[in-house]
Amino acid sequence: MDERLKTNLAKWNAVVPVHARSQMYDVAGFKVGRSSLHELELAEVGDVCGKSRLHLQCHFGLDTMSWARLGATVTGLDFSCEAIKLARSISDELKIPPRFTCADVYDARAAVGDQFDVVFTSYGAITWLPDIRRWAQIIAQSLKPGGVFYIADEHPFASIFNHEDDAAELAIQYPYFREEMIPSSGGQDYTDPSYKNAHGNAEWIHTADSIISSLIEAGLQIEFFHEHSSCPWRMFPFCEPTGPGAWHIKGDLIPLIF
Repeated sequence: MDERLKTNLAKWNAVVPVHARSQMYDVAGFKVGRSSLHELELAEVGDVCGKSRLHLQCHFGLDTMSWARLGATVTGLDFSCEAIKLARSISDELKIPPRFTCADVYDARAAVGDQFDVVFTSYGAITWLPDIRRWAQIIAQSLKPGGVFYIADEHPFASIFNHEDDAAELAIQYPYFREEMIPSSGGQDYTDPSYKNAHGNAEWIHTADSIISSLIEAGLQIEFFHEHSSCPWRMFPFCEPTGPGAWHIKGDLIPLIF
């Protein structure tokens, strides 16, 4: 594995128990029937009943199992074996049938073997990947003829601004046109500010151009590209509620997700 991804793997293995007990993931609520999916992806993906589905970078699988509850036959893949271990445990406890596979996303085709009606990924996924073109190729190879890929994620333009807890306004922190690695020495976890991650990590800002172009180059046809000024979490400290489970910046100044 790429050394930068090994660093990320150590971080994600360490935070699994932190996320499992967090209010954000609300595992207890999920166990009594709450869906972890948001209205946006439910509306844009549509009916999945009877369809085969691959969920890339699934973490510990709550979204994966939520799709299974809607009737899809789902495979969840993540490179964190600690996350996959927890996903399997919850799946077994609740008798929800997804298959979970521990593998790097770049090895997904070999690790899973099958092709799918739908490939899905969401929120906070592609920032951890150094090679967006290889990612797109894996997606294309994993789809059946006529299959559909869907992604909902943080808008790359929103990624350039300061997200720290003391941010009071939009302030540029990183250049948009830069697909170089952004290193970090660790810090607060997004689910629990009191938890200090001892592991560093590496992230990348992929422009909207590079994401869309990579998918086209891999052979996919773009059916839609939507930008949204609200998102399902409080992306910046100064975001305001705009409805149940949704936040935006007053004045809807920039796109937060796509």
